[in-house]
Formats: sequence, structure tokens, C-alpha cells
Amino acid sequence: MLEGLEIGRKEIIHITVTESMFAAFEGEVVHPVYSTVSMTYHMEWVSRKIILPYLSSEQEGMGAAVKIKHVSPAPYGSIVTLTATVTELRDNKVITNVVAESDTGVIGLGEVTQVILPKATIKTKWNEASA
Repeated sequence: MLEGLEIGRKEIIHITVTESMFAAFEGEVVHPVYSTVSMTYHMEWVSRKIILPYLSSEQEGMGAAVKIKHVSPAPYGSIVTLTATVTELRDNKVITNVVAESDTGVIGLGEVTQVILPKATIKTKWNEASA
């Protein structure tokens, strides 16, 4: 699948919570803290960073599933560190566990599943969905 990628490989990103990451619906801020939506995005991003060096020019990764538990708030200005670790390589799937932490401790736990497919297969799926 992805030659050289092994269980245990890690990737880390650091983000600073901004107003654009607040929990909001229809443009109205509900809570001025790091939203679950933003955390999900960052968990997918740190997991994607794991596969990028291993993709061939004919391959691409697609998100297939995200499980997330948002356990604690992170207010404006908090620095959040997200660490993804490969826990499973199965068929064409890469599964990572992700931990999001701030200076107060763990704020989120997640699992991201990515599917590795030929770019031609993805294009065919897009075309079928658009028809």
C-alpha cells in the first residue's frame, strides 16, 4: 500500500485558537472556545500529514471516518498540540489515533481512518457522483 509506512509513525501540529475556530452556528458564536468542528479538521490534517510522504504520484488519500471525543475546552489564544500515531494498516486503510492537548491537559481524543486509492478511481467516483 504505502511502502515504508509503519505502525507507530507519528506526526505533530501546533495551532493557536483563534476567533475563527470558535464554536458557532450560522455565524453566531455559541461558545468562545475551540470548536469540535475545528478540532476535527485539525485531527484530519495531522493524520493526512502522516501519509503525504508515502503517496505515489498516482495515489491520493481520502477521509473515510473520524471518531472524536471533545473532553475539555481550549479558550482563545490557547496553543493546541495534536499528535497523530498510526495504529493500524489494513488493506488500503491507514488508521491513526489522535490526541489534542493544551497547557491544561488533554482536550480531545480521536481516531481518523484514511483510504488510499488510485487518483483515477477517485476521479471516477467524483464523476459518478456528479452525474
